[in-house]
Amino acid sequence: MDSASSAERTPVTVDQMVAADWPNVSAIYLEGIRTGNTTFETLAPTWEQWDRMHLPVGRLVARRGRSIAGWAALSRVSQRSVYAGVAELSIYVATWARGEGAGDALMKAAITASESAGVWTLQGSIFPENKASLALCARNGFREVGRRERIGKREGQWRDTILVERRSSVIGVD
Repeated sequence: MDSASSAERTPVTVDQMVAADWPNVSAIYLEGIRTGNTTFETLAPTWEQWDRMHLPVGRLVARRGRSIAGWAALSRVSQRSVYAGVAELSIYVATWARGEGAGDALMKAAITASESAGVWTLQGSIFPENKASLALCARNGFREVGRRERIGKREGQWRDTILVERRSSVIGVD
């Protein structure tokens, strides 16, 4: 049995991200950047920069054995208190782990963590070419809110994004 077959049979576990995970998390982020269809960013931040930009809750890693297969994190959408229960969800999966359930495991764990923290709406901004991310969102209760045309440039080219959101059925229902 080769190591790839063994890795495929190892279940995905999701736990809290810690600073020591950053080298692997950053490498997965860079893989996503290189696809050209995950973010407008072109460089990965330092751990300190990333840490400042993300909420302390919902920082998750998916592990398959000892390897990090993906990560998820929440960030504020606004500093205004009225939007305290609204967060943007980012999920990145390593190239070798795509299509094997890590993204779904991260999504479900991030939804649970966000609701535990009082978040009533999760949102995401996805390039229309990123069909896998759009499908993952749809499978997990996100709806397409709209298309933001020519919202930003990446490598000199205007890009659209699809805005998706998921409203909690347990938080903010009053």
